[in-house]
Amino acid sequence: MISAISWVPRGVSKPVPSVADPPTKEEIDELIKTGALERSEDGESEDGDGEMDVETPKKGDQISQALEVAKALGKASKVTESGTKFDDITDGLRELDMEHYDDEEDGIDPFSSGLGDLYYPSNDMDPYLKDKDDDEESEDSDDMTINPTDSVIVCARNEDDVSQLEIWLYVESADGESNVYVHHDVIISSFPLCTAWLDCPLKGGDKGNFIAVGLMDEPSIEIWDLDIIDEVQPCVVLGGIAEMKKKKGKKASIKYKEGSHRDSVLGLAWNKFYRNVLASASADKQVKIWDVATGKCTITMEHHTDKVQAVAWNHFAHQVLLSGSFDHSVVLKDGRASSHSGYKWTVTADVESLAWDPHTEHSFVVSLEDGTVKGFDIRAATSSSTSESKPSFTLHAHDKAVCAISYNPSAPNLLATGSTDKMVKLWDVSNNQPSCISSRNPKAGAVFSVSFSEDNPFLLAIGGSKGTLEVWDTSYDAAVAQRFGSYIKKSRTPPGS
Repeated sequence: MISAISWVPRGVSKPVPSVADPPTKEEIDELIKTGALERSEDGESEDGDGEMDVETPKKGDQISQALEVAKALGKASKVTESGTKFDDITDGLRELDMEHYDDEEDGIDPFSSGLGDLYYPSNDMDPYLKDKDDDEESEDSDDMTINPTDSVIVCARNEDDVSQLEIWLYVESADGESNVYVHHDVIISSFPLCTAWLDCPLKGGDKGNFIAVGLMDEPSIEIWDLDIIDEVQPCVVLGGIAEMKKKKGKKASIKYKEGSHRDSVLGLAWNKFYRNVLASASADKQVKIWDVATGKCTITMEHHTDKVQAVAWNHFAHQVLLSGSFDHSVVLKDGRASSHSGYKWTVTADVESLAWDPHTEHSFVVSLEDGTVKGFDIRAATSSSTSESKPSFTLHAHDKAVCAISYNPSAPNLLATGSTDKMVKLWDVSNNQPSCISSRNPKAGAVFSVSFSEDNPFLLAIGGSKGTLEVWDTSYDAAVAQRFGSYIKKSRTPPGS
């Protein structure tokens, strides 16, 4: 499945990403020491002391541990379920028949030239292979090159217990033909739930190219460098486990890093104005503000009474943050008035997603587990900490949970919704009177993520339970073209111009 999608701005990625050095013994030992390869699922937090009890993992032999390490690094070979690993090695050696290696019969191969087959020390010297190798190398080089006009999409994906980030390229040629393929992937330690792209220069320079990932089985946020291939560890980890003490015959005691979440990280939001600032939402009922440059949590907010699913920064008032929770509420906090308790809106079901309108600072929408989408105007909020103001509109968008929403960054009032009913719909929400202008089943399964591109604003990336990225060019939809044609013309620029 694809659980989250993030677009990378055009021209940010390195044309040819660097290849990471192989992991050192110390890095592998650290993976084993920190338990990144295996976490118990039965942990329970202890109030007041920042610890969680989990059952001590069963002691495995060294071969099993090595295979787990190899799997985490994405380099494990397939092992059959029947038989032992030693049986597989023995079978392989038997097939090679190394004992009779020197017992080959002399004589001339009836199909040879009679003078012995000509041998070339390298393929470069073989005229039959040289041209073929050159062509293949050229094709491989072209596939690995990221051009300034290419669109890069990061997908958080899980399949067969392997968690990874897939970096896709959407390539559009001059004749309008498009191609979408996986450029490379990054193996990560736990099931990814949410992502946020950021350009804070964590490794020096003016800007960077990083992706933050919230994890299911870890109370941490991993930040990966998207300009490096085959990296085995994130460049920054926010929060997480500091120490795990094993007690004989008892559960292990886990101590968290200072400022860490205590449960899965469900939502992330990067602040484009304060580029070192990242907000996170967690199943521990907390919202945290992080300084990614120092790796420290600067603010912890506890204004929700249940899991916090989503966070979103205002596009215009850069210190205003929304958070939505399973406690059926949305809360607005303004960093410019830190002493204020904030504003609160009550909704009818668990919050699934939040989005500020990129065309006005006063409006936001929230999607819910019951299939509805509600719009709100913050100017209608009362001066008290709780607001019972009615929504600007209520839209019965889908038959099941609306897991994702995305505003078009170019065309005002164009909103996309995605649901576990397997449908993606486009809405015109002009004048707070939403109308469905297009819908389709993208064959992605239950839809968990939809996102419009900033650079090519009518491209909608879609991810769901089937695990395959779908990209819908909504500009070719007749209803969209009819209502938003002027914005489509403005957004279209020939590739390479």
